[in-house]
Amino acid sequence: MINSYSFGTITIDNNKFSKDLIIYSDKISSNWRRKTGHLLTETDFRDISLGKASHEEIQYFLLKFGSDMGLGVYAARGDKNKSYNGNTFKDIKNIRDKIPLQFDEATNKTIENIDVLWLQDNAIIAAFEIEHTTSIYSGLLRMSDLISMQPNIKIDLYLVAPNERREKVIEEINRPTFTKLKPPLPKICKFISYSKLKDKLKKLGVSPNFIKPDFINTIAESCLIE
Repeated sequence: MINSYSFGTITIDNNKFSKDLIIYSDKISSNWRRKTGHLLTETDFRDISLGKASHEEIQYFLLKFGSDMGLGVYAARGDKNKSYNGNTFKDIKNIRDKIPLQFDEATNKTIENIDVLWLQDNAIIAAFEIEHTTSIYSGLLRMSDLISMQPNIKIDLYLVAPNERREKVIEEINRPTFTKLKPPLPKICKFISYSKLKDKLKKLGVSPNFIKPDFINTIAESCLIE
């Protein structure tokens, strides 16, 4: 097998050339996909595995996929400048700077701190809290505050966390603090594991514009304890 080629005084190492070509083509592909609002691809998911995915990764995937479906998307106040794999949240197509003023000021202050929102026109249709750290109370408390202030709210609520934290999330959301709400938080808030989210988005990533937002319920689990 020929590993190098000589042209006069110039020698090209075939192995190095191949590696450099791959790196260069990856950069071109990455820049092109970023500029054209690329759909999520296999490469986007390659760093996600149990115990490895970061809060920013999951937040990015939810924002990007919502945008790819043609929805408006919103990242928590203060998170717009965060990024994943070189992609800044504020550069995602359809990302909103502000949430629609459909509630009172106190409710809006709670909503604008939720990790990810999906919107159809000016209506919030889904809210996601990503529970990545050891404490899961911050997201639960925001959801709890939201229900306390707007008991008739029609937004789908989801807690997203690593698989190994599923039991902990279910246990905490079923504390009396949350079950005594009207309606009970575990009745209207569902759990989504990182792995199910990753697998589903990989399968749907080729043509998300034909997908309805309620697909998320096919991977969401009830938080009720029977």
